[in-house]
This record gives sequence, structure tokens and C-alpha cells, in this order.
Amino acid sequence: MATSLNSGAEKILIADEDPDVLDSLARQTLLPMGYQVATAADGPTAIQRIITFHPDVVIASLTLPRLTAKDVLVTLRAQGLEAPVIVTAPVGMESMALRAFRLGARDYLSKPLREAEVVSSVERALVEARLRREREALASRLAETNQELEQRVKQLTLLHGIGRAITSLDQMDQVAGRLLEGARFATEADMGWLMLREDDSGQLVLRAQHGLPTPIVARLGQAWDDGLSPSVLVSGEGMRLSGDGLRRLAIGQACQTALLTPIRTRGEGLGVIAVANRRPRDFTQHDQALLEAVADYASIALINARLFRSLEARLATDGMPAT
Repeated sequence: MATSLNSGAEKILIADEDPDVLDSLARQTLLPMGYQVATAADGPTAIQRIITFHPDVVIASLTLPRLTAKDVLVTLRAQGLEAPVIVTAPVGMESMALRAFRLGARDYLSKPLREAEVVSSVERALVEARLRREREALASRLAETNQELEQRVKQLTLLHGIGRAITSLDQMDQVAGRLLEGARFATEADMGWLMLREDDSGQLVLRAQHGLPTPIVARLGQAWDDGLSPSVLVSGEGMRLSGDGLRRLAIGQACQTALLTPIRTRGEGLGVIAVANRRPRDFTQHDQALLEAVADYASIALINARLFRSLEARLATDGMPAT
């Protein structure tokens, strides 16, 4: 098996029963042009080389022993490999070449082989292979872009839905649950919790949760310290944590990555909304931006709740029922 030292060069497999053809094409023609070259003297070896070498182009003789170039073509297609195949044969075997074309061969060269014809055929086949790879890469990028766009549309629709929902809910627990549901969906998180600061005590109280361990769930509606939220509330800055830094904290026993952001209005900390993953999936800056958007809606809901309570108190003082 001959090969070039240039690991980034395109790969060509030559399968021929004639050692002189292998030497001429590999050592004298294709290697000096900078290609990586592998050789095989029979069909089974050619198939093995295809599997291990992953050639960009195959030059295969129709008179290979044990397995012919036609068998190589069938094997390539069965394996889902798309490398162009150039078949070679002595003059007079055009009918076999025609059958090879029907199986997917890209070109046919008659023996004795001429260097210029081989080089020209290889270059045409490589152009085709490059175009195929470019099309596949473009299709892959397009599929990824469409998937990302679809996800962004879902996220924006969700945020719009949250905005509408918080104006129609008058119970804070319902609002907290809706906000947390939206935060989890937007960031594709496994679990989450929402903490609100009590006006009187200043303590953070767990108002909504999803996926937290049972002992923590039992603290719903009570003060709870997750080891992170107090710092986030005081600093006014979001936080992304994973690895050892998270494992040292109490909540780190339940998750592998966490993302928290404060709920604030006019510089006042109202609470913290957090999402986390049990699996090792890190949150991105985009996830953080989405969580911050949810936190903005949360601050609006909390301000509205305060205004409503203030209105209720004033009407009660005046002896009028709140509407």
C-alpha cells in the first residue's frame, strides 16, 4: 500500500491485478501529484481498503481476481459509500464496462492505460466528489439552520404566550408556575425553581419548582437556600455553573449544570429564577438571554401583583370591594 505524507490530500484507491499498473499509477503518476494513494491486487483486498482508507476516488479493474470491479461497485453502494469509481479493462470488454456504468461507474478507461487519460479522469471524478461533499455540507448546514430557526420561533411564541398569560392570572402561584414552565421549555432544561423575596423578612421563598428532589419539594412555600440564589439576588447578575464549582453546593447534588438570573425592577431584587440539567449539557449565552426575558416578565407580574394588593388595601380602607 503506497501513500503520501500529506494527510490532508485527497485519497485514491487503485485496484488492479497487474503489479506494473499499480506501480505506474501509484508511484509514478498519482503520488508525485500529492494524492494519498492505496493499492489492492484483488477484489477482497480492494473492499477492505475501501472500508479502512475511505478513498475519494476508486480506480478498479474489471478483471480483478476473486471479486471484479462490478462486485466492488455493488459493495460500495451496499455500504452507502459514494466514492466515484473509474473502471479499467482491456480493449474488447466494452459490454462489461456498460454493465459497470449501470451499477454506478463514473468513467471507463481501456488498457493499456495512458497517464494523461488517467489524470484527466481522476480530476473529473474528484471535482464530482468535491461538489457532492459541498452539497452534503450545505444540506447539513441548511437543516441545522432550519432547526435552529424553528426552535427560535417556538421560543419567541412561548415568550409571547407568557406575556399574555401573566396578565390573565391573578394568583401569584399560578403566575410563578407559568413562568417556570416557560423558562424550562425555552432553555430545554430538565428542572427548575423560582424563588421570591418576602417583603417582611427578606428571605427567599420557594414559590414554584419542577424536578427538584422530594425533600426540597416539601419546602414549597417556605424559605430555602439553594446556595446560589442569595448571591445572584445581591449581585444582580446571572450565573452559569457546572463541574466542581456546582458540585460543592447543595443543589449540585441534584444537577450537573445550572443557570440562574435575578428578577429585578428599578434596581430592587425581587427574586431569582433558575433552570438546571441532570445531564451534562451546558447552558449557552442564548439560554441566558431567554431566561432573562422570562425574568423580565416575572418582574412585570410581581409589580402588577403589588399594585393590585395596594389597590385592594386602599379600597378596603375606603369600604369598597376590589373589582
